[in-house]
Amino acid sequence: MTKARLYSGMQPSADSLQIGNYIGALMQWRDLQESYDAFFSVVDLHAITQPNDPSELREKTRRTAAQYIAAGIEPAKSTLYVQSHVSAHAELAWILGTLTGFGEAGRMTQFKDKSQRYGQDATSVGLFTYPVLMAADILLYQTAVVPVGDDQKQHIELTRVLAERFNSRFGDTFRVPMPVIQQDTARIYDLQNPLAKMSKSAESDAGVLWLLDDPSASAKKIMRAVTDSEGSVRYDREAKPGVSNLLVIYAALSGRQIPAIEDEYAGRGYGDFKKGLAEVLVSEFEPVRARALELLDDPAELDRVLGANADHAAEVAETTLSDVYDRMGLLRRR
Repeated sequence: MTKARLYSGMQPSADSLQIGNYIGALMQWRDLQESYDAFFSVVDLHAITQPNDPSELREKTRRTAAQYIAAGIEPAKSTLYVQSHVSAHAELAWILGTLTGFGEAGRMTQFKDKSQRYGQDATSVGLFTYPVLMAADILLYQTAVVPVGDDQKQHIELTRVLAERFNSRFGDTFRVPMPVIQQDTARIYDLQNPLAKMSKSAESDAGVLWLLDDPSASAKKIMRAVTDSEGSVRYDREAKPGVSNLLVIYAALSGRQIPAIEDEYAGRGYGDFKKGLAEVLVSEFEPVRARALELLDDPAELDRVLGANADHAAEVAETTLSDVYDRMGLLRRR
């Protein structure tokens, strides 16, 4: 029986992924690759919508791919590749851009937020058309499901609209994908500001847990995480955001339910709770970090694996792109 196809990806925007990427994406991907024909991309074309140092971008791309593999994304099971290695992504993005209304693209919340923050002159056309490239990423592979955070839900809806619009005008071409939205409890917040989502672009490093950090450094961050003065280990996102955030991390990494963790630490205070969480985190991250660094020690082999996977991705993508060109009436080179 043919498996349904899945697509997702992350930007190479930092030297290391953080625990929110691990829990919110990589752990989910690792499970989903067993049930789907999974395509996972390091979306470097998306990354250049912001200024980048070329040598740093190249290194971050390798480091992101290495962390995918170290976290359990297996190139033998999934198609793991670099977005720019498959030219069909950029080609289909142009085609879909001709079907996207200016106002439609301008209503995308992330674009509006960033353009208001940085100003129009500092906001690129690439950032404006980012959701169209994302739609191309997904539609190229006749994707059935797209695991994303709830902040990307609007972009998936635009993808669905563009697929249906193309199908209506030019004939049935694209599969209309469905989003798989992570649960709210999977969102990880900054350890020092538990009201803000943990981010690779956080102003302070103190609240971010990096996959490639030395485990002892991560343990210290856990011990210094903001809690409250109550002293009881219980989940209450409104009244106890710091403790609740740590409980979510503990539950996700240990595979346990939050009520069971609350029972274990009832009456024991935050010191014991944080120590237990630090031990769980180090146990989870240590092998991931070691494997990622091992892969990065042999960049030629890592590049070979990514290249072989890109060949397969390109083969699938070109089939879709060829259909798109034919149905739009573009004259193909003979």
